[in-house]
Amino acid sequence: MSPSSPTTTPDVFVTGIGAISCLGGSASEFWSGLKAAAATARPTPVPGLTERVPDVLAYQVAGGATGATGATGPAGVGARSDLGRAAGFALAAAREAVADAGLGPRELAGAAVVIGTAVGESGGRESGDRDGSTGDGSIGDGGGDGGDGGWEPMFSVAASVGGELGTFGANISVSNACAASGYALSVAVDLIRRGEADTVLLGGAEGISWVPLASFSRLGAADPETCRPFDAERRGTVFGEGAAVLVLQSARAAAGRRTYGRVLGTAWSCDAHHPTAPDPGGEQLVRVARAALDEAARGPGDIGCVIPHGTGTRQNDVIEHQVLHEVLGEHAARTPLFSLKAFIGHTAGAAAAFAAVSAALMARHGEIPANVPLAHPDPECPVLLPQDGPTALERPNVLVNAYAFGGSNFTMVFGGEAR
Repeated sequence: MSPSSPTTTPDVFVTGIGAISCLGGSASEFWSGLKAAAATARPTPVPGLTERVPDVLAYQVAGGATGATGATGPAGVGARSDLGRAAGFALAAAREAVADAGLGPRELAGAAVVIGTAVGESGGRESGDRDGSTGDGSIGDGGGDGGDGGWEPMFSVAASVGGELGTFGANISVSNACAASGYALSVAVDLIRRGEADTVLLGGAEGISWVPLASFSRLGAADPETCRPFDAERRGTVFGEGAAVLVLQSARAAAGRRTYGRVLGTAWSCDAHHPTAPDPGGEQLVRVARAALDEAARGPGDIGCVIPHGTGTRQNDVIEHQVLHEVLGEHAARTPLFSLKAFIGHTAGAAAAFAAVSAALMARHGEIPANVPLAHPDPECPVLLPQDGPTALERPNVLVNAYAFGGSNFTMVFGGEAR
C-alpha cells in the first residue's frame, strides 16, 4: 500500500515502554538482562508451594508485589500498598512507560487503559489477605476478600492502573489465558484506529499464584529445571511474573515524539480444538499469522525476527516450527527466532506484551540479543536461534505469536521503520 493511499490503515505508534520482570524493575534492566544471555535469571522455588509440589519453580520478581508498588521498590515508584500483585506490577510498568513517552497530564487524563491478564488477582483469593502478606513468607497478594469478608473482583488490573494514574478513558481488562495481552493489544489498536482514543496504555500483568502453578504440575506440563523451548530435553514450561506496558498513540498524538516503531498488523483466531492441547494441524495458527501479515502489508521476506510463543512444551514447539515454515516458506530457515521465555519464563497473560516490548527494543537498537544457549537442540523443530552474540535486525519487522488454552491465537507484526 502507498503511504498516501486513502485506504491505508491508520498508523499506531509506540512512544513509550515499561517493564518489571525477574530481570529487573525497568525496561532498561529488562533489555540488559536479555543481552546477558549467559547470565540470565533462573527459576526459583515458590515459598509455601514448592514444599507441597516439589517440581514447581517460577521466575519471580525480586521484592514481589511490595517491591513493585512501594516507594523504595525496584521500580522506584510510589503507590498504594494495598494493590494486588498483578496490579502493582502493572502500575510500576505503566508509570515507566508514561514517563518514557513524556505524556502530559491532559494526555494521560484522556488515555484508555487495556491490560491482559490470565489469572488477575487470583492469588488474593488463595491467601485471603488484602495486603499481600500471608505471614509465613509464602506467596499472596491483594485483590482477595478485603480481609473483612468483603468481595473484590479478580480482573480489576486495568481499573486499578487507570484509577491510580487518573485516566478517564476506557479501562478494559482482557482475560483469555496466555493470549490475553495479545488480544488486549488488538483492542487497543482498534480504539486508536476507530478514533475512540488517541493514547492507550496497553499491557499485560501477572502475579505468581498457587492454583495455576499446581495445575500445570498436575497436567505434567511443568519443567522442574528451567524453561527451555526447542530443547530436546524440555519437560514443559515454567511460569514467570511481572508486567510490560506500552504507550500506543495515533499519528496526531505521536507527532514530535521519538517512536519505537509502529504496530503494523494484528490478528486473532480461535480453533477451539481442545481445552488445553493445540490443534495438531495448526490451520488457525497459519491463518492468524497470514492475516496479521496481510494487515501489515508485509510478506514473509520482510520479517527480520520472530518472537515465538515457544513455551517449552513439546506440542507447542513442534507445531509452531511447522506453522512458521508454512507461513514464511523459503525464508523460514534463515529468519532468526528470539526465544523470550527462556529468559523470563512463561508470563501467561502478559507474554504477548513482554514480546511486544522486546520487539520495540530490538527495533530501537537494531539488533536481536543472543538466545539462551540450547544444551540439546531438538531435531524435530530445527529453528534458527542465534546464540553467539547479538544478531543485526536486518529487516525491521518483527513477528510476534501468542497462543492460549482453548485455542485462542494471536499474531502481531511490529515495524521499526523510522517515521
